[in-house]
Amino acid sequence: QSCFEGLKAFQCKDGEVRLFRPDENAKRLAKSCERVCMPPIPEEKFIEACKMAVRENIEFVPPYGSGGALYIRPLLFGSGPKIGLSPADEYTMIVLVIPVGDYYKGGLKPVSGIVMEEFDRAAPRGVGNVKVAGNYAGDLLPNSYAKQKGFPICLYLDALTKSKVEEFSTSNFVAVDKDGNYVTPASETILASITNKSLMELAADEGMGTARREIPVEELLTLREVAACGTAVVVTPLSKLYYKEDTITFGVGDAVGPVTRKLYDRVRAIQNGEAEDTFNWMKTIH
Repeated sequence: QSCFEGLKAFQCKDGEVRLFRPDENAKRLAKSCERVCMPPIPEEKFIEACKMAVRENIEFVPPYGSGGALYIRPLLFGSGPKIGLSPADEYTMIVLVIPVGDYYKGGLKPVSGIVMEEFDRAAPRGVGNVKVAGNYAGDLLPNSYAKQKGFPICLYLDALTKSKVEEFSTSNFVAVDKDGNYVTPASETILASITNKSLMELAADEGMGTARREIPVEELLTLREVAACGTAVVVTPLSKLYYKEDTITFGVGDAVGPVTRKLYDRVRAIQNGEAEDTFNWMKTIH
């Protein structure tokens, strides 16, 4: 039994250090705990543990203007002296931190991806929708295959029918459809991304239509913009996607799409304290 989270602390423009949406991480961890029969960590205790780890390592928070952040990894695991298939009788929670630099040195740049048909990311009714230990291990081999072919990212389809878009290796799939709406797949096997949720809220704030819905693989041909999104990168735009023998080129070509650019800039401005946090996402370290 083991589950984990990932979030960041930023030194903002005013000099304060703040966490980005730790309450959402606490809720997601509780969902993961429930799925693997672990007692949930109360939200207040989770947030305080993250704040404590940052306070104790405050000198390692990259300075404002560097583009970096302090990555925070809460980890909860069963540590009782049991070997049988049953819930542990003791649990340990630890919080690790590591400073990380700007993922996009030199600016946001689109990449090419490949649809991975030879492997599945998650089984229907399995644990693909929670952040539990081992979930990403199955992606190591197919991801290495993709990189050997020159693709830094691979996209998985649903395991049951291979007809619907699901998720990238470690990131949610987000897109702008032909009608200009922000869309992301609806599936019981996809991990609920806090970054995706934030981008969707910002898209709605911009007046865009938003939807979580099934995205047939054929619809890839008509999408205006496509990106992978997650805590580490916020967004990774895609310029091309290779599927079977076809090369799908999105309308933006090798430039970052206007919607992707606007949403990325808005998230980063809030995280860096350069824009008003009207959503109350940032939590100050005291």
